[in-house]
Amino acid sequence: MHLQILTGLLLGVLFGIGSSAIGWNDWVVDWVKPFGTLFVNLLKLIAAPLVLASLVVGVSGLSDVGKLSRLGGRTIALYMSTTVLAISIGLLVVNWAQPGQYITPEQRDALKERFSSQAASKAETAKQVTEQSPLQPLVDTVPSNIFDALTDNTQMLQVVFFALFFGIGIILLPRQKTVVVRDFFESVNEIILKLVEVIMKGAPLGVFALLASLVADFAGDDPRAALELLKALGAYALTVVAGLAVVLFVVYPIFLWLGARYPTADFFRGMVPAQLLAFSTSSSNATLPVTLERVEQNLGVSGEVAGFVLPLGATINMDGTSLYQAVATVFIAQAFGIPLDWGDQLTIVLTATLASIGSAGVPGAGMVMLVVVLESVGLDPAGIALIMAVDRILDMARTVVNVSGDAMVAVLVARRSNDLSVLPSK
Repeated sequence: MHLQILTGLLLGVLFGIGSSAIGWNDWVVDWVKPFGTLFVNLLKLIAAPLVLASLVVGVSGLSDVGKLSRLGGRTIALYMSTTVLAISIGLLVVNWAQPGQYITPEQRDALKERFSSQAASKAETAKQVTEQSPLQPLVDTVPSNIFDALTDNTQMLQVVFFALFFGIGIILLPRQKTVVVRDFFESVNEIILKLVEVIMKGAPLGVFALLASLVADFAGDDPRAALELLKALGAYALTVVAGLAVVLFVVYPIFLWLGARYPTADFFRGMVPAQLLAFSTSSSNATLPVTLERVEQNLGVSGEVAGFVLPLGATINMDGTSLYQAVATVFIAQAFGIPLDWGDQLTIVLTATLASIGSAGVPGAGMVMLVVVLESVGLDPAGIALIMAVDRILDMARTVVNVSGDAMVAVLVARRSNDLSVLPSK
């Protein structure tokens, strides 16, 4: 499957470039992109029910609330640790590379003018966030109506809360009184996982359509103009990708080896399909069904641990997004010639960590949180216009890191809980 997805990805890129060159952009948008949209919609369709069912099954399978507390404590501690580490790596890389110096004043003004309306929209959304009470994120965690939360993938944290709360209620009751409910959610969970297998049959076509439409839309009618724009922003993009690569290929393997003695090659081999899907959809929530399947069946993590750790991670663990926010903030400051001292950069660490918890696992959500981070160090939110041209591509890369980080933490938590069976290398 991962070879088929990779083939679809490469063919989509080539088809998008060719379509742009011969002026087929509108045709691609009208006749190819809908297949990618359908594929993503199918994954989103089962995301919320999967989170609900898998978390209820995972929590209710624990013997007592004390075990849940230990499992939750380890999970959140690891998520926060990797997030802070990712942000710190991003700051080190961007301060060393200084990508902002490559943006000329003319290019800066042109980018601000081109993306001014989008920047204003993101800034307005972020303004609504910053005007809320400091405890508003806590209030937003608890749904007033679970059915409303289930209909909105951006409210996944509310679904997580309800599932945890519901699972605790099951644990507190005698087992004979909850047998029917346990069996129901276990059956729902199995049905959804089977649906994942069915949906993934169309993954190569879906990935092809997503990448073809993305490339055609980005290139426009003049691919050479798009390449010129990429050159101007190349230093920034390479800085973000370098930071993400350090986290993915250095930090995670170290965590896996020190915390679980887990073979790095087995980890990446098992996660390739989920990583490719994360790259093409830019959505942790849409990738969650496949992540769950790969972590359980290929990484040897028990369903109890995977069903608890991964849905929570898709909601609050955004290592890639946090690193990107740190790099983007410093890059924008450099482009405008505004120095940021270490006090400002510590503020970025704190704000980006908190923002990652509130970021929805959907495309573009990190951009809104970036506005919050920019304002925390006194930068003009309109500066996001400088990076919007390449944000969609970088969103794909950072989602790969987000999903991989969730899986890595699941392995560590499973090892600590003696719920991990390392599969032999194939």
